[in-house]
Amino acid sequence: MFRANAPFQRAVLVGAVAVVLSACAQMPAAKPDVQGVVAPTLGQPLAVVEASPVALQTTQRVTWVQHPGLRQSIAQALTHNRDLRVALANIERARAQYGITSAAQLPTVAATAQGSRTRTAADLSSTGRPVITTQYTAQLAVTSFELDLWGRVRNLNEAALQQFLQSEENQRNVLITLVADVTNAWLNLAANQARLTLARDTLTSREKAYQLTERIQQLGGTSGLVLAQNRITVETARGDVAAFTAQVAKDRNALEALVGSGLNTEWLPTADTLRNDATAPAALLVLPAELPSSLLLSRPDVRASEFNLQALSANVAAARAALFPTISLSTSIGTGSRELDSLFGSGNGTWSFVPQIRWPIFDGGSARAAVDVAQANRDIAVAQYEKAIQTAFREASDALAERAQWQDRLAAQQAVVDANARAFQLSDARFSAGVDNYLTVLDAQRSLYAAQQALIALRQAEQANRVALWKVLGGNLAADSGMSSQR
Repeated sequence: MFRANAPFQRAVLVGAVAVVLSACAQMPAAKPDVQGVVAPTLGQPLAVVEASPVALQTTQRVTWVQHPGLRQSIAQALTHNRDLRVALANIERARAQYGITSAAQLPTVAATAQGSRTRTAADLSSTGRPVITTQYTAQLAVTSFELDLWGRVRNLNEAALQQFLQSEENQRNVLITLVADVTNAWLNLAANQARLTLARDTLTSREKAYQLTERIQQLGGTSGLVLAQNRITVETARGDVAAFTAQVAKDRNALEALVGSGLNTEWLPTADTLRNDATAPAALLVLPAELPSSLLLSRPDVRASEFNLQALSANVAAARAALFPTISLSTSIGTGSRELDSLFGSGNGTWSFVPQIRWPIFDGGSARAAVDVAQANRDIAVAQYEKAIQTAFREASDALAERAQWQDRLAAQQAVVDANARAFQLSDARFSAGVDNYLTVLDAQRSLYAAQQALIALRQAEQANRVALWKVLGGNLAADSGMSSQR
């Protein structure tokens, strides 16, 4: 009895082993390691993690960035920024999806092997005795392979390809946006560092002036009102120092979040970074006087919109092909036997050939409605593509319009600062000579401080305009080797 059931027992044993192995393969998902993502203690900086060699090489090609600290910050972001990682993962997903749709153009060949053993009860047997039937089969089969006569599968494959290309452009857009965001955050930190230094210098000078006024007041040379007015300017400056100190810390946190790791203090800007001289950190290359409009068509958002339009156009063709008959083919060849030893013996071959045609006759209009939906999606994509081009032109025109006026605005604001400084010196001298009251000095002091703050903001805005110009041109300033850097 044991020998008669040995093949069946072996089959049961193999099936049990397969079930156990499949259960072992279903391992629970590992919890992501968040070390390096957040600091162990709130308020502490993240550890500095080195940038990848590829990111460092990429950063070297961003020639409009001059400051080595900013270059290093950008390289860190290209290595550790999570939004960029998501974009790269989306590309891999689109590539895999394209592989799935591309495989549909080829037949799927599957090999199967099957063994069965069946006992028929005596009441159901034609001989009146229980019968045990054993059957073994082995086959190669092609199942439901569609003959793409009307191009439905081919157009679906084309749509998947365009979506994959669109994901690549989306990733490039994320990369360009990331570089611009890191640069702007770095420049914002530089501006607030300059404001903090100005507030500290102002506080120091006002404390000295207050101490001098206090001694003069003790000697009877001035009134208590002047001393109180001096005290107001000191405390105002002290409040500005506290506010800008907090803002600098927040700016560092924002830059650290973009970079995705800790910040080396050697990479950070100083109070003098934004000065309009040869140490400007983010100078853009000078553009030709006339830019070809075709340059904007290479912007990643415009290219992504174009690929989306092409994908939806392919979907229209696929939807139209679905209105025609579908011809599919299922076929198999193999062998079968009641005995495992004679499974591949002579005369035991089997085959089947099952062509099938499906012609939609009545579906309530769903196929035609699917074509209408696909056409409407394509029309929407056309409008979105045109809007993307219009937006690119407007953004580029705005950035160029601002760039043409920056030198005049910076020169004018510097002249305002110089004039206010001279006015403060004269008003302070007139007050010391007893010709004028202290309110004139206070007004001149406030005007000078405001003009200095405005100059810092204007320098930051001018640098941000260079970044914006690079971004709106799709990260491509031009390939003219004769261009020099704009200072």
